[in-house]
Amino acid sequence: MLAVALVPFALAAIIGTLLLYPFGHQQRTGADLGLGQYPVNGEVVASAAGGCGDSGGCVTLQVRMSDGPTPGRTIAQVMPVEPGTPRFAVGDRVVLSYAGANPEEESSYQVVDFQRGSPLLVLGLVFAVAVLLLGRWQGLAALGALVLSFVVLIGFVLPAILAGENPLLVSVVGSGLIMFVVLYLTHGFSARTSTAVLGTLLSLALIGGLSVLFSATTQLTGLDDDTSTLIAALGTPIDARGLLLAGIVIGALGVLDDVTVTQTSAVWELRRADPTMGWRKLYQAGLRIGRDHVASAVNTLVLAYAGASLPLLLAYSLSGRGFGEVISTQAVAQEVVRTLVGSIGLVAAVPITTLIAALVASRETGGTRA
Repeated sequence: MLAVALVPFALAAIIGTLLLYPFGHQQRTGADLGLGQYPVNGEVVASAAGGCGDSGGCVTLQVRMSDGPTPGRTIAQVMPVEPGTPRFAVGDRVVLSYAGANPEEESSYQVVDFQRGSPLLVLGLVFAVAVLLLGRWQGLAALGALVLSFVVLIGFVLPAILAGENPLLVSVVGSGLIMFVVLYLTHGFSARTSTAVLGTLLSLALIGGLSVLFSATTQLTGLDDDTSTLIAALGTPIDARGLLLAGIVIGALGVLDDVTVTQTSAVWELRRADPTMGWRKLYQAGLRIGRDHVASAVNTLVLAYAGASLPLLLAYSLSGRGFGEVISTQAVAQEVVRTLVGSIGLVAAVPITTLIAALVASRETGGTRA
């Protein structure tokens, strides 16, 4: 029964990936599109106040470049000292942008950021060790699934959208591919995993449908500053609303996996503890567990979106506008739709997955008691 339900969707995800992948498409990037300049790594070797003339409020940095067109050369960079600019000190490893002009001219370079590769690598290793210590072999499988998720996102979803394919369709196909790969790789091929996959699939379909409905009824365009800049730089038509919907679907997938896997595991453990339980009792007991889980999951989702949008919320809190005006603006309204649609999908995932799990678990070892 589970195979009949899932195999067509798995085949659809594979076929959709092959049809939507932009074979032969050469995507321009970086300075070719005007999105940015070529990065050059360097290190601050000296720092001195001044450099702005009589106005003051600046610091002159001596930066030795470690790569780029003139590695080993030291150039001077004048940086303003303002509340909104970062502070650079001697020994800082920085990133400069190179405009592609005369490499001998100091004005062709500008300090734009810090290098963060090493600390991020250390953090990633700490995360991997923590997962392996607790999860052991299953933790190793989870890390492998995480890598594959990034491969699908970077290797398929992003190139397909940039090539002009429908963002919502690409996100649905990509999410389906991630869902099958991650869940089966992490939890193995079993009726329990297939139940979680089916529950995730149905809940994700609900989220996609609600996203389309409410993005249309609230007339969300998806045209925030970043999206408008991207479309203008690419010079190719991209459905901004579809891009918004794609973000909702992909963002909800991770939380849905957590809910569906937890509910499925809870029902199977209940069945193992009391093999005499029929599907009705399993469903009722699993639903009681799910109520607690979904309450915390919804709160987590809301706080995650609020945290990501905190600078935006701070800006609106200082605008002097009323709550009704603020919440109906494009930037805030799309986050509200994203949060509420995702939360509805989470709530629905609990009874959907619990019911499927109860029906399957009660029959896995025989018996159909109520």
